Order: sequence, then C-alpha cells, then structure tokens
Amino acid sequence: MLVGAKKPGIGGELLLGQSLRPDFSVYPKGEGSASPAYVAFDKQVLCFDAYFQEDVHEKPEEPYRIRECKIYFYLEDDTIKVVEPEVKNSGIPQGTLLRRHRIPLPPPNEDQYYTVYHFNINQQMALYSRIFSITDCDLFTRNFLRKLGMRLKSPAPTPEDPYSILRSKMEESMKPLRPYERADIMKQFMDHDREVLRFFCHWDDSEAMFGDGHKLVLHYFLADDTIEILEVLSANAGRDAAPKFLHRSKLPKHAPSTKRQPGETTDRTVLNVFGPMGQGGRYILDSRKINDQRSLCSSCDSQTGAVYEEFYKDCDLTIGAVINVWGRKVVICDCDGFTKEYYRTKYGIEDFTPVKYKAPPVPKRTRQVPPYSGFGSEEDSLCSCQGLLPKPLQKDFRKQLEKDRQGLESNVLRFVAKMVTDNPIDSERKFIISFFLCDDTISVFEPPQRNSGMVGGKFLERGRIKKPGQEQFQSDLSQYFKAQDLYVGARVIFNTQEFQLVDADEYAFHYMEQHAEEFPKANIGTIVSKLKSLCESRMKEIKQAFRMNDPGNTGVIAYEPFRNLLAEVAGDQLSEHEIMVVGRHYGSPETPGSDLGYLLSLAQEQLRKKQFESFQQMVDSFVHDDQDRYRRVPWPQEHSSIEAPFNLFQLSPSLRPASRFGDQIKLPSICKQSNHTRLCVAR
Repeated sequence: MLVGAKKPGIGGELLLGQSLRPDFSVYPKGEGSASPAYVAFDKQVLCFDAYFQEDVHEKPEEPYRIRECKIYFYLEDDTIKVVEPEVKNSGIPQGTLLRRHRIPLPPPNEDQYYTVYHFNINQQMALYSRIFSITDCDLFTRNFLRKLGMRLKSPAPTPEDPYSILRSKMEESMKPLRPYERADIMKQFMDHDREVLRFFCHWDDSEAMFGDGHKLVLHYFLADDTIEILEVLSANAGRDAAPKFLHRSKLPKHAPSTKRQPGETTDRTVLNVFGPMGQGGRYILDSRKINDQRSLCSSCDSQTGAVYEEFYKDCDLTIGAVINVWGRKVVICDCDGFTKEYYRTKYGIEDFTPVKYKAPPVPKRTRQVPPYSGFGSEEDSLCSCQGLLPKPLQKDFRKQLEKDRQGLESNVLRFVAKMVTDNPIDSERKFIISFFLCDDTISVFEPPQRNSGMVGGKFLERGRIKKPGQEQFQSDLSQYFKAQDLYVGARVIFNTQEFQLVDADEYAFHYMEQHAEEFPKANIGTIVSKLKSLCESRMKEIKQAFRMNDPGNTGVIAYEPFRNLLAEVAGDQLSEHEIMVVGRHYGSPETPGSDLGYLLSLAQEQLRKKQFESFQQMVDSFVHDDQDRYRRVPWPQEHSSIEAPFNLFQLSPSLRPASRFGDQIKLPSICKQSNHTRLCVAR
C-alpha cells in the first residue's frame, strides 16, 4: 500500500483510479438519534454458527475433524471473536479460539478489515488462513442484516464428524464398567434442606422388668431421608437424660439384621469375576439393574446373591403406624402442623386423628381444709394448712398502690345512711359509711347532732365486714362486702345492725359513673335499656305526666316529680341510685349561688394547699392601704393590698357582691376568716 493512498487529491477530489474505502462499517442513516456507532450499537453483537475442518495426520480412523464454533461480530467497533463450545471428553483444547479484535481481510486486501457487509449465511470466510463456513445465525442477526438491505442465503447443514459417529457407535455397543446413570442427591438436598417432619411417638416397655412407657419425638430429615429420635423426660422421671435416643442416620426396616462381610453390600452387583486379581483382572457389573428394583425384591436376591437393605421413607411414617427402631416397636401417635401440611399436599391425606396411647390422668383429689377455728383471721388459718412452714398472707400491693390516695383523688366512697329500726330516736340518727377501695375496708362514723342526745364519733372501726347469713366456722373463706354492694337505696347489715343508704357524696357518684363496667347500678346504658322494657306499655301515661309537670312547655321538669314518676313506673325494678344516675345524666347544670361561706371555704382550701401562713403580713398590708382608717378598702385595690398567692375573688366572680359594702370591701373580716390555722369553714 502506497503512502498517502487514503488521502484525496488537491481540493479534496479523488485522483484518477483512486477509490476511498471506509475503515469501519458504514450504516445507512435513518430517523432518530444521530449518535455514533460506538454509542448507538453498544453491547449489540451479531452471532453466527460456523465450523471449520481440521486435518488429522496421525490417526487412520480419523482423517479429518469437524469443529463447530460461534463467530461474534461486535457492531460498535467491528471486532470479531471466535469461540468453540467445549465438548465432554474431546481431548483437545477448546474455548476462545480468537480473542476479540479487528481481523484483516486475506491478501491482497490485508490493508482492510472485516465489516458487517462481509458476513452472510452459507458462505466461507478466511480468518488467519483458517477457512470458516458460516451455516446459520440467530434471530437478532437475521433481522439486523435484513434491515441493512442484505439478501440472506438459506442456512446450510453442518457435516457430520466421522470420529463422533464412530465414538457414539462404540458407546452404544460397549458395556461400561460404571454406568453414567447417577442418583441426583443434591437436588433433594437443595429442595428440602432444613425441612424436617416431626412425629410424636410412644414406646411401651412395660413388659420388661421395671419398664414403663417412653415419650419420643421422631425427626425425619427430608434432605437425606435420615431419622433422629429424642426422648422426652418428665420431671422426676428417675432416668438418666441421654442426649439422643437414636442418632441421626438411616433407619433400616428389618433391624437388627445379620452382620455382612465387607463388599457384600454395594451399589451395583458384580455378576462374575474371572482372571487374576488386581491388575489385568476382568469383571462384569450388573446390567439387569436389579439394584434399581430394590423395593420390589427381598433383602437378598436368590439369583445373583446381591444384598439390599430397605430403609424407612416418608411414605412409611403415618399416624398409627408401628415402626421398628432396632428391635423396639414404636407407635406414631401424632405430628406437628408442618408435617400435616406436607402429607396433605404430597399424599392427599386428610385424616390426622391422634392415637391415644395412655389412660386419662387421674383427677386430683381436692384438699380438704379444716374448718375455721376462730383464732386469728380466716386467711391466716388457711395459710397454715397449705404447708409445713406457715407463710404470711400475700396482700394485693398493686391494688393498694393504684387505689391509694393520690392528691385530691381519695379513692374513698362515702354514703349517708340511717338505721333501720323501730326505735324513733335511732331512726333519726345519721351515719357516714366510708368504703376504702385500696383494701375493701369499711368504717362507719356518726357526725354529732345538736340536742340529739347521742354522742357522735366513730361508730365502727375500719375493717372488712362479712356478709350476713354465713356460717362462722366453715372450711371455705367467708364473703365480704364489696364496692358493688353499696349504692343509694341498698340495705346492708354490719354486725347485726341494719343500715339503709340514703345518699352519697359527689365523688362517689362520679367515680361509679366513670367505672360503669364495675358498677352496674351506675351504668347508664344498662339502666336505659331496662327503662325501655319497663316503659313500653305505659308510654302514653309517661308523656301525659311530663306535660302536667311542664305547663310552660320548656322541656325541663323538677327532679322530685321526675323521681316519683320513675318510682311509680318501675316499682322495685329500679333502685334509688339508678334513678339518681338517670337524673344526673339528663339533668341541666345549676349555677352556684352567692354564698360568702362557700367562698371562704375555697380560700382556706387553696391557702392550705399552698402552705400560706403569712396572715399577719396580710393584715399589715391592709392597715398600710387604709389611710383614712375606715377599715375598708376600695374594690380596685384588692390586688395590691392582699399579698396572698392568689386572688380570693377570682375563685368565684359571682360572689363579688357578697363581700362588698357600697364600693368598698371589708378586708379585716375576710383576712381573719381566711386564716385556716384558727378557723375552719365547712363547705
């Protein structure tokens, strides 16, 4: 090739007899991106099927050899790669014959390289003096060449290799020493690795001396058909805890069997042996494949003397089956959920009824507790009967902590009660019954009444009170009054004295309504449903009574006629507490009246909580502000005169006129009455 042959003449025009050829493949321009070839055809490869003939000079039975290969043409840079697929037992180096690079054309055009236009089906190509015959291509290559406008020839067949034909005939006629058949155990391992069937078994060893029943757990490993058995020992069983009842291994069906000599048990049977032993000896393996029919034959074949041993498979393990574990008869009684699903999916078994292998447990005898002796409490006497070393009674500390007094939350239900008696003097006495939720104790207090003739004070010490009508000396624990037994209208008997609850404080009503699931008498839902069933037949009378008690048609009536109406309609079906709950739920809130005593009680309560005791400084401040000595201070000056931690008159703005005299306030009397250390005002 001459120097400058690729350069055009003067002015860019070709010289006479000069023709320029591109170094790379030139593709026709189409619609779309104008990217270069190394970008547009990145990772796009044309694949051709080809072969070449190789002469063999040293073997008379093989004059030549046909070697198939793949030719890859990379569109991005016109590089070519030739790969020969590896053939088993070929004996020749195979793989990549030509690494990827640009291959020049054969002489006299060695200055040029192969492009995409040099490839076609059913043609020959010379790659470095080796002739490759292209027979076919893949679908992508066929479509690509057609889009370039090339006419593809019909595919050509690949000639047969004479040595490959001879080799296949030899393999068919000869009997190999070891067949190519193999058991693919890795597939079973990969499919069922970590999948284990679990069965619950029982072994009855009661026939032996000092024998009894044994609980066993059988694990069947699907990965390799091995079995492992563990023994379940109960507490104080008296037997040594062995690590395993049976180590993981294949379990033979006919065990224990006679011991075999080395070589008797083999994968394939040797049918005949002749000639000298060792090198030069000849032997014939079993071609009848008796070993593959081991499930159809006995443990020893009578014709060939082959010994086969049967092992337990998953199909042999079913509920109720008896398996032979080296001479021990083990019954399969049950299995777990995964095992049931496995047998239901693979074998279609639906019946998994467990086998009962032991008698039902003997019912435990109830411990007879002696009756209460009268010494100490019943709980202490019961604890002394439950063990040799008496233990103190365990109290419910959680309940005590949750229901103990916490700030303003007292957790004490207080009720007003009267005696139920024929004595007119005792029937007028009032009592305060306090129920403590932390320990279910009750105390009764009688507030002193002027000119009643009765000394007030503690009427009943705080403690738990038994319900009436119970035997004193009995084995069972006595029943005590609970919070649910106390409600307005209830009659209770405390130590032979009968009381009737006539009222309760606001905290008791509020607590019972907030915990309506514990107190059915305060559950508004239950009460309303009871009222619906009672008032269905008398609905007209109830509406007429409402109209009579509400002449102004305001939609509101007084509590007394409402209470009398419900008592008349329900009778004994509704208690007084339930009627009050209905009135509280549907009643309208009342505005507090102007009461100076109420204001002072609020002031004392707030001062006591904040531990305020500087009352003398408060009086001195009042004297300083009272410059005219009128012992009154104008209303706007109450903020500067009173140095209390809060403003007294902000507690209830409606009580402001109650402490005023014209436009002035009598602060000396208010300061004196607010002193909680000397005077206590009841709310």
